[in-house]
Amino acid sequence: MSKEFMRQDWMRHLRLGKIRRKKQKWRRPKGRDSKMRLKQKSYPKSVAIGYKKSKTSQGKINGLKIILINNLKDLKKVGKSSLAILGGKVGAKKKLDIIKKAEEEKIKIINVGGKNET
Repeated sequence: MSKEFMRQDWMRHLRLGKIRRKKQKWRRPKGRDSKMRLKQKSYPKSVAIGYKKSKTSQGKINGLKIILINNLKDLKKVGKSSLAILGGKVGAKKKLDIIKKAEEEKIKIINVGGKNET
């Protein structure tokens, strides 16, 4: 599992994400006297090449390949060694059709609540 890197001083300031979680994303420390930029001991870790995932596990969830589903034809691409994710631009009517078809074929769709949820 990959390490979650946090912005410098996010826990000190409200506007940097103490309350607003969407602001808690990574920003490179740039200050002149920044201990985090200097990678000093006991300060939060910075993003570095050594934390990268192996190429075989990149783009996978629990070792399973992810396939984007935008229509009923795309469901045929999903095999036993892959998971399905519904596209964001798929409308409600088409979503219901895809979900029904997936339940018939016993295909797991990750980003749908209810019975299919993992």
